[in-house]
Amino acid sequence: QVQLVESGGGLVQAGGSLRLSCAASGRTFSSYAMGWFRQAPGKEREFVAGSIPSTYYADSFKGRFTVSRDNAKNTVYLQMNSLKPEDTAVYYCAAAWGWGTIKSTEYEYWGQGTQVTVSS
Repeated sequence: QVQLVESGGGLVQAGGSLRLSCAASGRTFSSYAMGWFRQAPGKEREFVAGSIPSTYYADSFKGRFTVSRDNAKNTVYLQMNSLKPEDTAVYYCAAAWGWGTIKSTEYEYWGQGTQVTVSS
């Protein structure tokens, strides 16, 4: 069983930055692929980036977002720069044993989400 807790969301102006954190419980964190997803109101959940285990980004976020992980701290991060109003969404981290993909259905564990709001 893995429990995930996201933090770091909030309100930021367009062009600003935020760093999201996802802290995981358990001793085998390094064996899990970690993904970041987001869901905006009225839209489907979409893959953002992941450490699966190598880092991978959806095309829309390359160059603006950076994913990293610290296995010693059981934490994965999402650094978001040059934020746009359309980045407003609830951001979730998720864990999958072994290799992960961009498909949300392949992740077993999910955090509760953290709200990111970007004002224009």
